[in-house]
Amino acid sequence: MKSKLLSAQYYPHILMLLVSALLIRLVSLALYPLMDTTEARYGEMARLMSETGNWLTPQFDYGIPFWGKPPLQNWLSASFIELFANNEFFLRLPHFLVGLLVLCLVVKLAKKFAINGLTVATILTTTTVFYVCMGTVMTDMGLLLGLTLALVGFYLAWQGQYLWGYAGFVGLAIGLMAKGPVAVAIFGIATYLWMVWAVGPVKMWRQLWLRVPLLSGLLLLLALTLPWYVMAEQATPGFIQYFIVGEHWSRFVDSGWEGDLYGTAHDEVRGTIWIYFAVACVPWSIFIPRGLYRIYQNINSTKVAYAKAACATVTFAEEEQEDGENKGFDDFTKFLLCWMAAPLILFTFAGNILPAYVLPASPALALLIAYAWRNASINRFMIIANSIPLLLVIALVVLNSGVSKDKSDKWLLSQRVYDLPVYYWLKQPFSSRYYSEGKAVIVNDEQQLDQLNQQPYYIVVSKHQLTEQGSFGSCYLESETRSKVLMLCGEN
Repeated sequence: MKSKLLSAQYYPHILMLLVSALLIRLVSLALYPLMDTTEARYGEMARLMSETGNWLTPQFDYGIPFWGKPPLQNWLSASFIELFANNEFFLRLPHFLVGLLVLCLVVKLAKKFAINGLTVATILTTTTVFYVCMGTVMTDMGLLLGLTLALVGFYLAWQGQYLWGYAGFVGLAIGLMAKGPVAVAIFGIATYLWMVWAVGPVKMWRQLWLRVPLLSGLLLLLALTLPWYVMAEQATPGFIQYFIVGEHWSRFVDSGWEGDLYGTAHDEVRGTIWIYFAVACVPWSIFIPRGLYRIYQNINSTKVAYAKAACATVTFAEEEQEDGENKGFDDFTKFLLCWMAAPLILFTFAGNILPAYVLPASPALALLIAYAWRNASINRFMIIANSIPLLLVIALVVLNSGVSKDKSDKWLLSQRVYDLPVYYWLKQPFSSRYYSEGKAVIVNDEQQLDQLNQQPYYIVVSKHQLTEQGSFGSCYLESETRSKVLMLCGEN
């Protein structure tokens, strides 16, 4: 009753904050350019998919297959290009909608345990890594949707809602089509640790067989994913070897893996993922210790109260023994902890990591915080939650004040006066490919440069290269950023 009264009291405030945060994020999708490298790369691959009509194999460049990730992200953005238009808003919009689906799944699980749905949705929305990635052109939101559906489906099936087990296998299929076997690895770590902890290593296998549709679910998973993997290998032989062995093993164990076809590794100290989690999930990661303490207190005080009501004549020694036996977390808290820890455990042993890798832990974090304070006033939390949309607004102001010029070539390419060919000297970012619609070409040697001088053209050169290269004396400066210049060459 107390929980319902608190929900009714703060319902308008929570709803207003949630809607405001989502609207700010939605509007922001059109207010800044695709940034190098990740967003511009996947945006350009989606544009290539739409232009070439090749929906089977993502392309790194014209005719060059991209074996680094499955195509779900490209399918989403390319579909919206086909349906609407090719711009930043529609490239990002499907990933924003995926975020809304994740919120719906989290609310579904929250209601099962009498957690206010608006509260948990607001906490997740205002978790920094979720808020940033929601509407970012990248593979991580697809992975998040798949893992959230898989874990929610698994737990609801375990609680007696058998058909949700099939939804869990659909979630794994989404994860496999978004980012590959890493989805199965994170799911496996989370569910295995929880079953060992909450059910026991002996009983868990029989219970798993009884509660989850293992065989039929596995067949469903294979039916949804295997055809694409087979066709992708047939279309570009070598894909399976590179993607499974290279991306999921060689890159994992060796941050300096020389077989990497698509960029440099991000070699970090092993265990850095836990720091990334603490920082990327602010402000809510700060409240984890206090939240666990609240859950521990609530659960054990309830158990002791029930025990004393059932047997009011226990002795002091019996009471001490009973308290010791009842101490601990309930199964739901254990599940959330295993869910939250699974991606962190997996990437503890990898040096090639990025802050977005903690994203799969964010729904569990939101559920845990909402669960801990489900019977308490959350007004102060809503004040804290306001900070994340506010920080986004500040970030947009900073980006549009000129910072984005150095993170994306959109502005530089827009300064062209004439419709002439565009070239890049030695190095070409993905944003240049996207904003030139694939027309910008890289030039790698002076012989090619000499051949260009027969007709007018634009060329983009880094300022560092400009001081070392003496072949641009006949070119005129058109525009510049802090690191690059756009020059008009061959003009008499």
